[in-house]
Amino acid sequence: MNTFLRSLTTTQQIGALFLVLFGVLALVSLWAFVRSLREARNEGRDGPARKMAARRLRGLLQTSWAMATVFWVGWALGETMATVLFALVSFFTLREFITLSPTRRGDHRSLVLAFFVVLPLQFILVGARHFDLFTVFIPVYVFLALPVVSALANDPERFLERSAKLQWGIMVCVYGMSHVPALLLLDFPHYEGKGAFLVFFLVLVVQTCMVVQHLLGQRLPHKPVAPRVSQGFQWAAWLAGVGVGGLVGGLLSFITPFKPGQALGMALLACVAGSLGHLVMKALKRDRGITNWGMQGQSVTGAGGLLDRVDALCFAAPVFFHSVRWYFGL
Repeated sequence: MNTFLRSLTTTQQIGALFLVLFGVLALVSLWAFVRSLREARNEGRDGPARKMAARRLRGLLQTSWAMATVFWVGWALGETMATVLFALVSFFTLREFITLSPTRRGDHRSLVLAFFVVLPLQFILVGARHFDLFTVFIPVYVFLALPVVSALANDPERFLERSAKLQWGIMVCVYGMSHVPALLLLDFPHYEGKGAFLVFFLVLVVQTCMVVQHLLGQRLPHKPVAPRVSQGFQWAAWLAGVGVGGLVGGLLSFITPFKPGQALGMALLACVAGSLGHLVMKALKRDRGITNWGMQGQSVTGAGGLLDRVDALCFAAPVFFHSVRWYFGL
């Protein structure tokens, strides 16, 4: 089998990878559908709880399908179009974040800059491979410039809260997401044209961690760590999710430029960052008084809860990208 895979071209290998991915997702989705039919016939006292668990599982599967489709389309269109595609994803996630956060007239100039100047420039820097600049453009220059623009609007009411809200949205939705196409452009020796494998590695380990954590969080008798933020976040379930995600990463070392130990370490970092970032985004949703960014699946922004599907990745991608660059001196 290994000999056959090595005989394929890079394009054929990546195509086979996505074929396996979609096949696994199809099987899991079929299992979930059959399970839901069986539970619908055998509803008991715990019917509402089962319905809630089934709804969350469907959400995870929808997230997996959405992420797999986005990455497949991005790879099929090439590096430049993939960067544009992720810029559009970033635009819609930022739109969701801002739409469900109150703004004032004094924020309008800053919002225009965020959507139509900062976001395009960030992804242009990625596409041009100016990695040193794109990693500091938002945390340094944008974070200093946007409050100045808001201050010039002469509206000091709740100024700190408004500025922090916009900066936080840009950091998660633009800065975090921009690191995903950047992985496609990393120059590993003897690994040219295989950046899609790195993206696949990152997405799979993070999503595996989230699925395992979710499933165990529904079954383990432990108390949630932060019940007002998340009823399903338990230390035991979280450690198991991170551990399984790290193990999957170690087993997938053959599709990466990493050795098994390096792949395990990078996967653990990505899982920790992604799962804790997902918890942070839940806290933000509770603060806004909503259960998901798409308002119970009803699109308020045209994206239908897209931020719910990629929030863990927005936290995991920068940590993974910079860890890889630092460790391998790229």
